[in-house]
Order: sequence, then structure tokens, then C-alpha cells
Amino acid sequence: MDQTVKQAICEGRTSLGIELGSTRIKAVLIDGNYAPAASGSYDWENRLENGIWTYSLEDVWTGLQSAFKNLAGDVRDRYGVTLDTAGSIGISAMMHGYLAFDRAGGQLAPFRTWRNTITGQAAGELTGKFRFNIPQRWSVAHLYQAILNGEAHVKDIAFLTTLAGYVHWKLTGRKALGIGDASGMFPIDSTRNSYNSGMLEQFDALVEGRGFGWKLGDILPEVLNAGEDAGSLTGEGAKLLDPSLRLKAGIPLCPPEGDAGTGMVATNSVAERTGNISAGTSVFAMIVLEKELSKLYTEVDMVTTPAGKPVAMVHCNSCTSDLDAWAGLLREAAELMGAKVEKPALYDALYLKALEGEGGCGGLLSYNYYAGEPITGLGGGRPLFARMPDSRLTLANFMRTLLFSAMGTLKLGMDTLTEKEKVRLDGLLGHGGLFKTKGVGQRLMAAALNVPVSVMESAGEGGAWGIALLAAYLRQKARGETLEDYLARKVFAGNAGERVEPDAEDVRGFGAFMSRYTQGLAIERAAVENLN
Repeated sequence: MDQTVKQAICEGRTSLGIELGSTRIKAVLIDGNYAPAASGSYDWENRLENGIWTYSLEDVWTGLQSAFKNLAGDVRDRYGVTLDTAGSIGISAMMHGYLAFDRAGGQLAPFRTWRNTITGQAAGELTGKFRFNIPQRWSVAHLYQAILNGEAHVKDIAFLTTLAGYVHWKLTGRKALGIGDASGMFPIDSTRNSYNSGMLEQFDALVEGRGFGWKLGDILPEVLNAGEDAGSLTGEGAKLLDPSLRLKAGIPLCPPEGDAGTGMVATNSVAERTGNISAGTSVFAMIVLEKELSKLYTEVDMVTTPAGKPVAMVHCNSCTSDLDAWAGLLREAAELMGAKVEKPALYDALYLKALEGEGGCGGLLSYNYYAGEPITGLGGGRPLFARMPDSRLTLANFMRTLLFSAMGTLKLGMDTLTEKEKVRLDGLLGHGGLFKTKGVGQRLMAAALNVPVSVMESAGEGGAWGIALLAAYLRQKARGETLEDYLARKVFAGNAGERVEPDAEDVRGFGAFMSRYTQGLAIERAAVENLN
């Protein structure tokens, strides 16, 4: 037992980060040296209900309470003490989506997550109106689509927020949002670190005369920068998070952030000319820009770091879900033959097998689309595997194909930045489930994007650790200390991770796969149109 960490926990010199991801809610407690001291998690899944990808708010609280309970249990098992306080708390969650509430705090419509591609008309009209890319998953696109659909609840909206903003509101009573998460609701003016006032006026003018008793700026959360006070845990909030009533009220909270922002923090990618790739249920690359892009691209979102710096984001709705499904099938086959295979060992074995495959995957082809992908113009998703009669179907080629498929759409989006805008990348930092098996996802992603990819030992901790670091920044920042300085000098202190350069053979192999991938998109399109 580490007595120093035990004492820090007892004295509340820790920071707690909780992130609600697409498939897992994770809580991480970090010590004064920013190292994870304990963790707890809860697995959950979205559901497709009436054509909407959603989670119930009851599931949100069941998951949060379970993750915190498991964290408290880990603290008790490791250090023999009760977790009843912390120095600070941060809440993070998947970005975007639609959570609308009335004046009494009642939910007006089912939670519409980032995964939905049902706002094409609204996103297109707003993009044209603002001359700024508004992706389908953004909150304002969901709001405007609800207006275009004539949905009756819109007139009663008093508060519109994201999942992180909702949880933060319930824990603190404050309707606030970190600037990175806010930038996925509505465009941000990085010179003011707030919503773009001109575009707010354009939106209000667009819906004028429809009888709404609100203006858009009035129903959006307050925008806060990293390190700013975002309220404290109320007594009711403490009960929501810990029904055992051991957790004390009064703990300060940092601004709630989205998973993109916490990914940037967890990989020390918040300064100009840095970038990262988050690869889990979805996959996205975040590039902190030195200058604005020369034109509008619908393949690229413009968001911000948690400190408000402009970021080009290439986001794809599907990444590891299809990999997970096939791994589950192979595990079931192994168990049928009497083998007992633990999940981490299974993934390691299958991922490492992919490195034995042919560079171009032996002529195999896969699409991992569980949802629509705006980058390739598809409004729906159908996981699909295809091959020619003379393709070489081996386990190694099969696994390599699935991994390449998880990177294919990202490659198409990134080409917009690197080829059209000539954005220079010295390297990218990877984190998330795809990078857990050492050396595999990292090596193949380096080949896919033809850029060095680094992974840190903390890569598996992901966004929960990232939001814990933001909570610690609220508590520990020195006067005038920027987020960039805090991360570089205190948290990472020169740790750039283990770097892998692109392998020439892998690059050629991925190029052959992508040629087949782009030609075969018509197959995926036909599946979307005909498999209902």
C-alpha cells in the first residue's frame, strides 16, 4: 500500500474524473502526481428505439452510481479507507447530441446521441446559412431539425445541453459547459471564447415568427474555459452520485467537457501543431491549427481545445464496434471447443495476428459502418464483409482487414487536411481501445495516415484521466499558468510516449486496401438501400 496516496485520499488532495463514453462509464481518481490511484467502471450500450440511437437518463444515473461505487470499492481494497471526498471533480461525456428540458427540468424528448444521422436537411441549411460546417450530430442541427419537423416540444425548451452538461447541472445546479464541448453544440468565436454572436442572431432570425418564447443564446449553457470555476457538488448532487451518502458536498467541479477535449488533454495535444487520434466506438482526429482553413469543408468540423484554441476535427461514427462483434463471435467459437479465453488475451492474440497478414489484406474488404458516415455520404450503416473468389481468407488477413476498415473513413477525411490544405503533421498521439494492444493499432494507424503515431502508457485510461487532469488544473494551477504549460511542465514533463514511424510496406498495403475500399463504397451504399 502506498501510504502517500492513502494520505492524499484521506485529506482530499486528489482529483476525480468521470467520463460517460459510448460503451463504458469510467471513473478515475488521480493523486498529487497526476497518476491514477484507483478506478471503477460500468459497461452500457446505446439502443436504437424508433429509429433513434439513445440512452435513457435512468441508465445514466445507474451507470454513474455503479462506476463511483466500483471506484470507492477499489479505493477501499487498495488503501483501506473510505472515499468520502476529493479535491476536485470533472465530468466528461460523448459530445454533441440533443438533450432538451423545460422550465421545470423535465426532459422534453428522448436523448438523441451523436450517432444519429437524421438531421441532414437541418445541417445542410445551417451550413449554407452560416458558411460554417454544421455536422449532423451537432446540437444545433438536432434543434433545427426538430423545428423543421414541427415537433411540438420545441416551444417549451428552457435548456439545451450535452450529456456532460446535463450531469454537471444535476450535480452542481449550474448550467455550464466547457468551451470544447460547447463548440460541438454551436460555433465558437475563439477571439471571444464564447458562442459566435453573429450566427446566434442569424439562427434567431431564421426561426423568427414561429412563436417560440426563447432566443437560442438563452437556452444554451454558459461557456467556460479550462481552469474556471464551474460550481460545487451540492448535497443533492452528492446523493445522486453516491446513494450510500458517504460522499461529502462542497467539492469544486471544473467545467464539464466532451470526449474530444479530454482526449486532447490525455495526450498533451492542446498546443498548436499537435494532434491526437481517439479510437474507440467512434474514431476522430483532432489537429490544433496554426491558422484558419482556407475554405469550408463538410468533412472537417471546427471545434476548440478546452482552452479555446481552434481545432480541425475529422470525426467518423464507427470504429471498433464491428471489431468487437467479430471478436465476440471468435470467442464463442473457442468456447464451443472447450477453451476459456479472457477478453484482453483474446484481443491481444487477434490484433497481433493481424501483423502476420498480407499488406493489402489478401483482397478482403470490410465496412465497419454501424451508423451513417457523412464523410462518405451514407445516411445509414450496415456492417459488411466482402471478398472475391480468389481472395485469401486467413485469420491474419481477416483481422488486418477489420483493423484497416476501422481506419478507412478517417483516412478519407484526413486527406482533406493533408492534401487540400497542406496541413503539416509532425506526428499524432493515439489513445482509446484500438491502441490497447501494444504496437498493433499504433503501427497500422501510422501506415494508414502515413505519419508517426505515438502512444503513452496512459493511453488506455483515455478521457476519464483527461477530465481528472482538468479537474486537477482547476485545483492546482499557478497564477497565469496556461493549460498548455500545466500539461507540458507538470503532467507530462517531457514524456512524448513511444513513437512508431510508418512502415513502407504497411503504407503500400494500406494504399492497396483503400483503393479497393473506395471502389467498393457502392456495395455499402446498396446494402444501406436494400437491407432494411
